[in-house]
Amino acid sequence: MSVFVLLFNARTDNEGIYSTQVGDRNVILMFEQEDDAIRYADQLEAEDFPKPTVEGIDPEEIEEFCQDSDYDFIVVTPEMLVTPPSQNLEETDWQPDGKPKSQPEDESSIDLEAMRKRLEKLL
Repeated sequence: MSVFVLLFNARTDNEGIYSTQVGDRNVILMFEQEDDAIRYADQLEAEDFPKPTVEGIDPEEIEEFCQDSDYDFIVVTPEMLVTPPSQNLEETDWQPDGKPKSQPEDESSIDLEAMRKRLEKLL
């Protein structure tokens, strides 16, 4: 069984996975139905996000990625009503133009390059 996630710049060096923030936690949405993921992607685009690609991925791989990255995840079932946030983050971990964001020197900061490599392993 696959779940469907939203990827930006899928299969490129600048790939990013869509997550939303719940409280102070980043949460990746895993859709059971591809149609629901496509509908959500269309809603994101209407909210001025870059157009994401819907990709089917093994749920265990996403769960492992979430554990490694200290993200949470939610499995979105057809019975659930989910809509994108009405406001985008001012600053994201991922940049649509492919230019890497300067990273703080703090050891507790997320290593975006390592995260990107883990995402690439999923595909």
